[in-house]
Amino acid sequence: MSRSIDIIGRSAAIIQLRELAMQVAVTDVTVLITGETGSGKEVLARFIHDHSRRAGRSLIPVNCGAIPSGILESELFGHEKGAFTGAVQARKGYFESADKGTIFLDEIGEMPLETQVKLLRIIETGQFQRVGASETISADARIIAATNRNLTQEVAEKRFREDLYYRLRSVELQIPPLRERGSDILLLTEHFVHEFERKHAIAFEGFSQESGELMLRYPWPGNVRELRNLIESLLILERGKKITPDILEKHLVQRSRHKGLVHEPGKSEKNELNLIYSSLIQLRQEIGEIRQMLQQALIYRQPASPLLLPAFPERPPVPHPTPPPDEAPTVPLEELEKRAISEALAKFEGNKRKTAQALGINERTLYRKIREYGL
Repeated sequence: MSRSIDIIGRSAAIIQLRELAMQVAVTDVTVLITGETGSGKEVLARFIHDHSRRAGRSLIPVNCGAIPSGILESELFGHEKGAFTGAVQARKGYFESADKGTIFLDEIGEMPLETQVKLLRIIETGQFQRVGASETISADARIIAATNRNLTQEVAEKRFREDLYYRLRSVELQIPPLRERGSDILLLTEHFVHEFERKHAIAFEGFSQESGELMLRYPWPGNVRELRNLIESLLILERGKKITPDILEKHLVQRSRHKGLVHEPGKSEKNELNLIYSSLIQLRQEIGEIRQMLQQALIYRQPASPLLLPAFPERPPVPHPTPPPDEAPTVPLEELEKRAISEALAKFEGNKRKTAQALGINERTLYRKIREYGL
């Protein structure tokens, strides 16, 4: 490979994971890597390969969930000419291509049961047959498998072979989710910033301290992959300028809404936590919009009618000053908000876009407030 793969992080879990990976790398034992989607399973597989005696040979990654079940067997083990419609010539499979190297079987939990039988045989004997062939072929390929599924449950529900499960998990390495890795989030952020500064030739001004704290609190449902994609988007879309909490929240809310459109069975608890966090971010944004709206309304309100006080009838002049009352009357926040919106609408003759811009809120929020207050 052109560059060495490393596992970035200083958390206790990652230090222990790196040590275990180094121990198994120098052997040929089959490894099962488990972890949530986007947590870095392929990175760990490449780390193991790069520190093994097979580092000079190929690592062949195969996503078992991305290949249709009807052709997965042919892709893994190859086929002979005429083995099926469209097989106009013989073709080597991934196991032959990975001979003397490593094959990485990602999303192993998606593999059909009939293909699992042949995989079990090659783990046990190192031998297999191409589709449509009677000749047995041997291949010396180290197997590293990975999944985001609970294979114990898959075995119990008869969707994964028990004998294959125990052969795969000779050594099981579990990658912790990013939200449990503490300050590793900031280390990874710095790594990705440097990567995309070089890639896109953008000088980045950095993150504010408050933004860094927000990143540490965010639950990262998409793990390291989500963080990496976020950093690239921030550098490109914000043109390298300093990232404040408002900018960061805007991008996080957009991503959370997009993920909310995708149904992921078995992840309801994580999705609910992410939804709660997204709602809190949006609530904070709306509170900020209301504060800005009230401040902007000071500009558009007539001086004779103060914004933060109710209208009082004129008092007759008194011969001497009177002390101020102990407690000034208060007006509910909703009433202040309603007045500000009403006056801005009147000033701009009902133009919603200009009204929203003047109040510092988006049009969607303005329309919702108009309906809410019956304006």
